[in-house]
Formats: sequence, C-alpha cells, structure tokens
Amino acid sequence: MYGESRTLYFAGRAVSEDLAERLHARGWNIEYVNPAKLPRLSRHGKGVAAGIVDMTSSGFIKDIEALTALLSGYRIGWVATVTADHTDDPELCRLIRDFCFDYVTVPSSADRIVDAVGHAYGMVSLHDVASNDPQKSDGTEGGMVGNCEAMKALYRSIRKVAMTDAPVFISGESGTGKELTAHAIHERSARRSQPFVAINCGAIPPHLLQSELFGYERGAFTGANQRKIGRVEAADGGTLFLDEIGDLPLESQASLLRFLQERKIERLGGQGSTSVDVRIISATHVDMQTAMLEGRFRADLYHRLCVLQIDEPPLRTRGKDIELLADHMLERFRKDASRRLRGFSPCAIAALHNYGWPGNVRELINRVRRAIVMCEGRQILASDLELGDYVEAAPTTLAQAREAAERQAIEVALLRHRGRLGEAADELGISRVTLYRMLTAYGLRGKEERPLRVSGG
Repeated sequence: MYGESRTLYFAGRAVSEDLAERLHARGWNIEYVNPAKLPRLSRHGKGVAAGIVDMTSSGFIKDIEALTALLSGYRIGWVATVTADHTDDPELCRLIRDFCFDYVTVPSSADRIVDAVGHAYGMVSLHDVASNDPQKSDGTEGGMVGNCEAMKALYRSIRKVAMTDAPVFISGESGTGKELTAHAIHERSARRSQPFVAINCGAIPPHLLQSELFGYERGAFTGANQRKIGRVEAADGGTLFLDEIGDLPLESQASLLRFLQERKIERLGGQGSTSVDVRIISATHVDMQTAMLEGRFRADLYHRLCVLQIDEPPLRTRGKDIELLADHMLERFRKDASRRLRGFSPCAIAALHNYGWPGNVRELINRVRRAIVMCEGRQILASDLELGDYVEAAPTTLAQAREAAERQAIEVALLRHRGRLGEAADELGISRVTLYRMLTAYGLRGKEERPLRVSGG
C-alpha cells in the first residue's frame, strides 16, 4: 500500500526510532537538513515532497530569515512540531500560519505526526494535479493562454498567416496581447531564425520617428556622431512589428509607404538607398475606418498593411479563460508572495467573472501581480484584486440578461467569422438586416466587415 518512495525533509534533531520506523513503513525516505542548506532547499525541484520542521530545536528558530527561506519551498508540504510555549511567539506563529499546512504540539504520538505529514503531502499533490489539469493548461500558443472558441480561432489564424509572407494587420482593444500574436506568427514562419524587431509608433516623438525607423548617417544632424541602423534595417531578413500603427504621424506614413513600395530605405543624411527584406506585421487599437475618414491615416498605406487581418478577442468575451489566465499568472508570479498562496477564493473568482476588464489581459496581469504581493491570507480575495465591488453581480432583469447574452453572442460570432456580417448572421439564425440593426442598438458598429479584407481565419 505504501510501496512508493516519497521524500520527507526533516529539519531539526534526529527523529525518534519509533517515528522513523512508522515513516519508513508509510514509504517515506527521510532526508535530514542542516541550517547551512536551508536557502538551497528553498529551490527544491525534486517534485512534490513533505517536510517536518522541528521548532523545538533552538538551532532552527534563531535564524528567522533562513527558516523562512526553508519553508517557502513551493512544492513541499511542511508540518511544524512545537512546544506549548512556542504558540505564544508571534514570529513563529506567523511562519506556521503562512508556510505550514499543519502543526503538532509535542509531546505527541508518532501516529499523529505521520498522519499530519501525509495530509500535507496530499494537499501539495492535489495542487500539483490541478496545475497540470489539461482542461486548464492545454490552451496555449506562443505564450498566449486560452481555451475559448475565439482563442482557438486565433490560434488557427496564426498558423495560417505564418505560412505566407504577406503583411498582417492585427486589430483589437488595448491590452489584448497583439504583440504576443505578432511574435507567435514570426516564430512559426520561415523567418523564425531571423530578427523580430518591434517599434511602438505611438511612444516615440514624431521628430525622432524617422531616424528610429530608417536610421541616419554620421553628421546628419547635431549630435549624430556615428551611423545608426534604423529599426527597419535591423529587421532585415526577419519581421518588423509596427505596434500602434494608428498613431503614426502623417509625414512618417508617407516614408513608410514609399519603403513598402520600393523595399528600399534611405538613412537620414545618406546619399544612396539600401534594399531591405522584411515581413511587416502591424497592430492598433484605433478604429482605422474612422481614422481614414477623418484624414488621420492614409488609405493607400492601410490597404498595403492590411492584406491579412487578425482580430484579437477582448477578455470580457472569453468566459472561463479569465480564470485560466488568472491561475496562469498566479503560478508565474507566485515567488513574489510573502507567504504560500493556495489560489483564489470563491469571492475573487466571482469578481473576476463579473468585472468588465476594460484593460483586458494587461489589466488582469497587473491586478493579479498586485494581489500576490498585497495578499495577507492563504487565498487571494476580491479585495486583494481591488474588485470587492464586483463580488455580487448587479441585479439583472430578464431584458438585461437577454441583451447581455445577445451582445456577447454577436461579438463572438463576428470574431469567429472575421467580421463578415452574412456568415455571422447565418450562424446566429437571423437576417443580415436584423444583425445590422442589433449592431447599432448595442453600440457594436465598427466590428462589421471592412473593405479589402483577406481573412486569416
């Protein structure tokens, strides 16, 4: 029954002969730990293990910092053995509360200690199984996480457009992960071994953008003490990602269009041109149809950039992916916590689903990271996420529920069919005219099909 050998770390004086026999009978392989090895053990990587920390041993409780390093081993279920006096020590009580699954007041029976160790090991094992649940962790692609239909459609689009060299235009709200999508396309393309160079067109002052894009020669202007290679030339042979292309100034738009037409660049202050071979991927949260109508973006440049289009789904339409992403970020940044965290409380999960996520995935990451640092308990609460007001969903009438469901169904259908109204209407079982009327009523205009779109999905 207990044939499987499992590791039990014992920090303290040697265990009694009776306890050692009972532990061995349960399949435990005891490894003793001395104070000099405490920090090293905190990086334990042998799989799930259990541990007993003997706080009755004075050598182990004098160095609180080392003891904290020991107990913070992520996949070790610790049990503390203490005397009645130790429960009056606030520092030791804090360590037990934050890092141990159980404690035993000695003197106590060997069976009580063995049972506590088994319970601690079982709890860590359950967490390990949950972390590797295929229902929760399979939906990844190039650093992106998601299992919903909209994300599966996005993954398919990435694989398709990666096989071509045509320009790709990624649209979506701020914080949805457009750069991750661009990088995933590059990594699956024939250019994967060449550079991936990103430039945020909205973060660089307009008077510096030309030199950032195309570089300059020595002496081109005051302070140009040596030649500088621009971002376009640095991406030669690879992929150039133009993030926030909708914020590109008009004068730079003309230069970029000329490069796309000629595939040659001229450095500022230079006399000749240089041929450059790059694949262009651009992205923006700006409504490009409105930008072109208002004269803020050149239509001829847009049509050169938007040969293949990919739409990033907003987080609010991704259902259970919200919890999946939150769990993923907790695992990624768990080391920032001051104590062992067991996960999200029910109130936190409810708030995650009730909140509208205007900042999308970027906002979710920031809230989870802040909660990991600020959390004072063993589980992250809605208040730690600063979402305490969203634990209880607002009272909903049948009309409001129907409207919310219709809105989400329309958004998902448009994402799945790349904004093509006819196909989305067929899937929804309504006429194109009805769909157009509902887009207007729900404020979803601008998500319908755009001219000259070549679908990537």
